[in-house]
Amino acid sequence: MSTVGLVVEYNPLHNGHYYHYQQSKKVTGADSAICIMSGNFLQRGEPAVVNKWARAEMALRMGADLVLELPVAYSAQPAEWFAFGAVSALDATGLVDSLCFGSESGDISWLEAAADVLQDEPAPLRELLQQELKAGVPYPAAYSRAVAQFVPGAESELAKPNNTLGLHYLIALQRLRSGIRPQTIARMKAEYNQTDITDGRIASATALRKLLFEERTLHALRPYAPTATLDVLEREWQAGRAPVDWERFAKPLMLQLMHHTPEQLATFHEVTEGLEHRIRQALTETAAPGEGYVASLLDRLKTKRYTRTKLQRTLLRILLNHTKEELSAEILSRGVPYLRVLGFRPKGRELLRRMKTTAKVPVVTKVTDTLSPLLAMDIRATSVYALGYETPTPRDWFADYYEPPVIVTD
Repeated sequence: MSTVGLVVEYNPLHNGHYYHYQQSKKVTGADSAICIMSGNFLQRGEPAVVNKWARAEMALRMGADLVLELPVAYSAQPAEWFAFGAVSALDATGLVDSLCFGSESGDISWLEAAADVLQDEPAPLRELLQQELKAGVPYPAAYSRAVAQFVPGAESELAKPNNTLGLHYLIALQRLRSGIRPQTIARMKAEYNQTDITDGRIASATALRKLLFEERTLHALRPYAPTATLDVLEREWQAGRAPVDWERFAKPLMLQLMHHTPEQLATFHEVTEGLEHRIRQALTETAAPGEGYVASLLDRLKTKRYTRTKLQRTLLRILLNHTKEELSAEILSRGVPYLRVLGFRPKGRELLRRMKTTAKVPVVTKVTDTLSPLLAMDIRATSVYALGYETPTPRDWFADYYEPPVIVTD
């Protein structure tokens, strides 16, 4: 049985994701698919619209065979660590033959050439990167400019987020000396961050979330998402567990920000270059929590240097109480220390049986917070995420202990 690995967020799963899934199995010739899926908090520093079990169900009903959780330690990181964590998880299964990701270019050759040059992050590259950062250039643009000195044409290509992630997937494969073969499929009809809808069937997840929160109805999403996605969203909405966004965490976030001194804020992951002082100043200028509080705070914090995504990740790490020490490069470079099972189909059950002998790290179907500090962070993140529900219960706060893997048989 050959297996393709997919790195996903499915926030929410839509027709473009279904196309990627189908094409991934086609171009790799895989018999089965394993998804590494971000948990309740995502790469851009945002909460997911619905929780990880609901999104795992979407993936399984689409056809994926096994869904494993990408720990929050990696899921809300810049491209380098997000990609490294995801690839380390796929590699740790001992079963994945290929990795297929979407990209704007649809061309694996230039990405492989760039990864060959950049895998060891040469000293001149680091120096160029620091020069750009000192000049006030945001990190993504600074990285693209530095890389362009080594890989001609890279600056324009790395301005596209899926190309950047793809490059870091390939770098991670090389650093891990993984035998997983990479493939890429060109994104079609909708860009990653595109907020408008220009096609009758395909729209970005960003555009669909915007539509969902503006229209406050699932009917508007029907042309762009599989029936299973709509069914799951409807169930979660009726239960008061969706749709979740940053504004639902305004009060706990403000409590964290007000409770810590600037010196204490500086100990949190992603709080860099004196950002703690800017945060404290912004607090004095932003009205008390209410509609649009987090958006207003982000607007006050945003500068040419600090992108909105960077700031969202910063606020998220403060909300979740994640320190620099807990998420040091030394810790992250070890890769995922466990594989958390969120759900499976019948073929996924067979994959899990095989992983008993092939997996490089423990496979977790029943949670205990003593297994790993990173798993303990996931458990706490679920408790915080439940604060975004309309009427959270103790079972919601401690769902990691109660919820078994989602099983789909049809």
